[in-house]
Amino acid sequence: MAIDPVCGMEVDERTTKDRAMHEGSTYYFCSKDCREEFEASPGDYVGGEEEMTGT
Repeated sequence: MAIDPVCGMEVDERTTKDRAMHEGSTYYFCSKDCREEFEASPGDYVGGEEEMTGT
């Protein structure tokens, strides 16, 4: 399971449709809203916390 970097919810990376790439890593989201918030400002959610990605 991956962790949604926006809300902290567990996400099954095999089934979620909401995902985004940032600096070579894939991030998985529980909803379109969380994905869009991340895409608007990924630097607010990324900072060396690899456990938040599913990669």
